[in-house]
Amino acid sequence: MTADLTGRRNFMALSGAGLAAGGVVGTGLISAKEAAAQSASDSLLRTVLDRGHLVVGTGSTNPPWHFEDANGDLQGLDIEMGKAIAFHLFDDDSKVEFVRQDPAARIPNVLTNKVDCVVQFMTVNGQRAQLVNFSRPYFLNSVSLLTRADGEYQTYEQLLEGGSNVRASILQNVDAIAIARDALPDAEIIQVDTQANVIQALDAGHADAAYMSVSQVKWLRVQRPETYFDSGASFRPNYFSVALRQGDLDWLVYVNMALTNTMWGSHSKVFDAAYEQYLGLAPPIRAAGFPYFS
Repeated sequence: MTADLTGRRNFMALSGAGLAAGGVVGTGLISAKEAAAQSASDSLLRTVLDRGHLVVGTGSTNPPWHFEDANGDLQGLDIEMGKAIAFHLFDDDSKVEFVRQDPAARIPNVLTNKVDCVVQFMTVNGQRAQLVNFSRPYFLNSVSLLTRADGEYQTYEQLLEGGSNVRASILQNVDAIAIARDALPDAEIIQVDTQANVIQALDAGHADAAYMSVSQVKWLRVQRPETYFDSGASFRPNYFSVALRQGDLDWLVYVNMALTNTMWGSHSKVFDAAYEQYLGLAPPIRAAGFPYFS
């Protein structure tokens, strides 16, 4: 036992001396910039810390993920996750610059280094993952069905039982019918040109249900509970991740740490508050003992 303890002390002493000789560690605590010097010389981790703020690409037109309040300031779940990464970098969630961008610019802006990362309700697939790195997921989404609080068909079970009598609106695209039939195989499907008109068809009584993401359904239910009803449908799952430049392992690992600590660790109060504010849901329960990474 004595020999073992002596060996550990010698190892720690040698390790400390070696780091100090490299100019990283002195006799006290090291700074974030000194620690980042251990990362690859071309890592964004060094660049962001030297710059003094994080640059995040995001949107402004898709609640509850990213949208403008009455003052024109961005808010939403994506915005909170971007602030959380900045907090881990600088102990200050205000040290972040949000670049408003169209969804089509998400990958190009990462590849051209216009932004450090993209937090913009970005779903993951094999084609996109060939162009950018994706962080660990921060939200599991799916397609759902919004109904009216005063409608004849409210729950998913009632919609199924309604069969061909049910009319459902969906955004027009090449997969629209296939997506719609996954949930309601017998319903009359109404394809429209914008997501706003998908909801308008429901509002005007032209549709009994509207296809949209589960997060949008829950947001609208929070905003207008007297008007809308959450059918409880959930199918075609997909998850949202942060998009990052490829070839930068240090940056990817750091962002993953920030997200994990925000969702499951000491910074989880931020995630919990956003989860409740924007989705109207009780935060997930975290039981001490077994680590949570999913």
